[in-house]
Parts: sequence; structure tokens; C-alpha cells
Amino acid sequence: MPRITLEDLIRIDYEYVTRRITDFIRSYIRDAGASGAVIGLSGGVDSSVTAYLLVRALGPESVVGLIMPYRTTPPEDIRDAEYVAGQLGIKYYYIDIGDIRNSFARSIPIFSEEDRISAGNLLPRIRMTLLYYFANRLNMIVVGTGDKSELLIGYFTKYGDGGVDILPIGDLYKTQVRYLGKYLGLPDNIAFKPSSPRLWEDQTAEGELGFKYEDVDVILAALVDYRMTPEQAAEATGKPLDLVRLVWRRVLNTEHKRRTPIVPRVSMRTLGIDWRMPVNKTGLSNP
Repeated sequence: MPRITLEDLIRIDYEYVTRRITDFIRSYIRDAGASGAVIGLSGGVDSSVTAYLLVRALGPESVVGLIMPYRTTPPEDIRDAEYVAGQLGIKYYYIDIGDIRNSFARSIPIFSEEDRISAGNLLPRIRMTLLYYFANRLNMIVVGTGDKSELLIGYFTKYGDGGVDILPIGDLYKTQVRYLGKYLGLPDNIAFKPSSPRLWEDQTAEGELGFKYEDVDVILAALVDYRMTPEQAAEATGKPLDLVRLVWRRVLNTEHKRRTPIVPRVSMRTLGIDWRMPVNKTGLSNP
């Protein structure tokens, strides 16, 4: 059984990763007939790395950033988002979403500030709506910033930050994204900033989840990439079996977030089950 360590996980070919992702971005934009990409800039490592990759792939003139703070957004996150936009030379728009969020709160009969999960999830869903408005208006695609760790443990808002067209860093674990950021030239204060969706005051991802990404990434690699059982994963990573099982339960319980809506079968060919549109190189569907 292989031994899986964090050192092994971050020892990847970042030059190849960069080339592979930027080629993918260019190909997708071309095939979509889009003029570029719009991205939400949070000042965190994921959005910053994704923005750097977009500019490498498309050039700064084809990338638009949106900085969309709420009162729970720390000033340093706004400064870091503006720094990234400035370094990359991309056009960006600053939209304080406080009034939009408060309008939702006043309009929802059962709204409760005490239910911070439901209230907090309004923020990424408002941001998603704004991103798609800009994408429609500018003939662009919406680029998501979720990484493999977040996608697997379901640490994103369904139809919020999960509502995007492509996820360029979706096959990289959080710790790999941090070192890719270093490779691309991000300063340490962004590359290694503690992750947080900032849905409420003093929220941090690791504080809410109850485990560190350095631990969860090697566990996920064992469970998903190597297809180990929880018992095997605990032995291969040296992590407590209780922690491995906790992570695996999160993966299983959040599968609904990673799926498109399920359609019940009532006809000969059911969308998403046994029929998907095949497309040839001309863009025309095959018979």
C-alpha cells in the first residue's frame, strides 16, 4: 500500500498544470463562441490563481473581474482582490452587495438573521446572479474558482459559487492550488491566506469544517484518487480513522451538490441517464 504524504501531493509539475489548464480555457472559450471570461475576485487564493490562469490563457483584455463585498468582507480581502486585478491589468467592477442582500431579507416572509447558513448562502447566490448578468451582457462565460478539496467535501453553495460554466482548478487540491499560486507569482499573503467564504463574521473554512486542508487533502487523495477504503486511507496517510470517516461522510453526503438535477425516467431516452448530446468537430449534433 502506498504511503500518501502532503509533500508528495504538492510535488507536481506546475508548468504542465498551467499549460494544461490554459489550453483548456482557450479551447472552451473558442468553442463557446464567447469573447472572454468574467470572474468573481474575492482576494483569496482560489480566485486569484484562477484569474492569473485566465489572463495567461486569454490576455487581460478578455477577462473581467467583479469584486462584490458585503459587510462581512474584511478590508484586506478587498485590497488583495484589487491588487490581483491591478497586477493582471484586467478591468474590474466594484459592487457592494449589501443593499441587494438586505432587499432580499426584507422581501422574504420567513427570513431569519439567526439562521446564518440560509442567510449566508444568499451572498454567493447574489454574486452568481451578478456574474451571469455581466456574462450575458458581455458575451462571456462565468468562470468558477472552486478547487478539488471544496468540490469533494461540498464546501460551496449550490447555485451560488457552484453555479458556473467551468472550474479551471477543480482538479487541484487546495494545498496544490496554493503552490500553483506561488509558481504563478502570487505573494505569500494571498497564496497562504486562510480560506473563508466570509458568509458571516470571523468565519474560516477550517474552523467551520473542523479539520485542516493539509490533512483533508491527503485523505481525499487516498479515498478518491487511490480508491482506498477509509481503513486503508487511515493507514496510508497516518491520519486518525475517525477523521478519515468524517471526511468520507462529507463526500458521500454532498454528492447532490456535484450532480445536475435528476430526471425521473418515463420515456425511451432520458436526459442525463442514457442520452447526452454528441457533438462532432463542426459543432453539429450527430444522428
